[in-house]
Amino acid sequence: MHTVAVLALEGVVPFDLAVPVDTFGRARLPDGRAAYRVKICAGRSISGTVEADGGAFSLRAPWGLDALAEADTIVVPGVGEQAGPLPPESVTALRAAAARGTRIASVCVGAFLLAQTGLLDGLRATTHWIAAEELARRHPAVQVDPNVLFVDNGQILTSAGAAAGLDLCLHMIRSDHGVAVAADVARLSVVPLAREGGQAQFIVRDRPPPDGSVLEPLLRWMEANCHRPLTVDDLAAQAMTSPRTLNRRFREQTGTTPSQWLHRVRLRQAQYLLETTGHSVERIAAQVGFGSPTAFRDGFRRLVGTSPQAYRRAFRDAVTPPG
Repeated sequence: MHTVAVLALEGVVPFDLAVPVDTFGRARLPDGRAAYRVKICAGRSISGTVEADGGAFSLRAPWGLDALAEADTIVVPGVGEQAGPLPPESVTALRAAAARGTRIASVCVGAFLLAQTGLLDGLRATTHWIAAEELARRHPAVQVDPNVLFVDNGQILTSAGAAAGLDLCLHMIRSDHGVAVAADVARLSVVPLAREGGQAQFIVRDRPPPDGSVLEPLLRWMEANCHRPLTVDDLAAQAMTSPRTLNRRFREQTGTTPSQWLHRVRLRQAQYLLETTGHSVERIAAQVGFGSPTAFRDGFRRLVGTSPQAYRRAFRDAVTPPG
């Protein structure tokens, strides 16, 4: 039987731990037998107690690091910010497992732990979108892709934030045992077997500039006036500065240009309208300042990773009738 070892390190994120344990534990073969043996392994040489992130509970793992040597798949959940670096004995155990050809996957910020072992060097990887920039900064040898739900490099896999770990687990089950087994687990978990789009669709806010930024009044004005056909000259006039100075300030304080920031403002407002109204895509495109529905659809797909209609189906609650 395929053995999945879930590595529970000090400060483990409870959701990251529970997802692989529950998802692989639900999998059944067509004859009803369990598809996996799941083991929770403490992040030390012998089994022991591990405190979860935030201190909500402690768990006593039945297995220690030695169980990783017998695993076919190892899953590395994320840990909280205060948990510290990956212990040396865990680094050694994961590297040894990789050398044996063991499949190793991370959930959410577990990618930071894998990166500390060097196993992600030269590979494409992902993590929670809010932490992707920091992962790239700390580990420049890793090709960080913040716009996908998971990355499968064959032996080494990484998932994006929170529920994307479930997407990755279903993907591995489908690879191991086929669509029927994975679809059964998906039904039991009340989730789709494969979600459309990437994690970019969940990013609804750009990182704000520092508190007290001289751009703050202009950014608020852009939010209120994004439906207008604004140019960089218009924005510079509103900020009472030159276009060149405005571009420089945007680069310094937001890492992007005024035009790109305005484009994202429009798309964020479009996301809100798709979620909360029944307005047509054409009407929403005009409401948020796009020159044509085609330009809106193209821009939306590039940033969000899916179409406006698919986004609406995935995220809209009860809405008013189209108007």
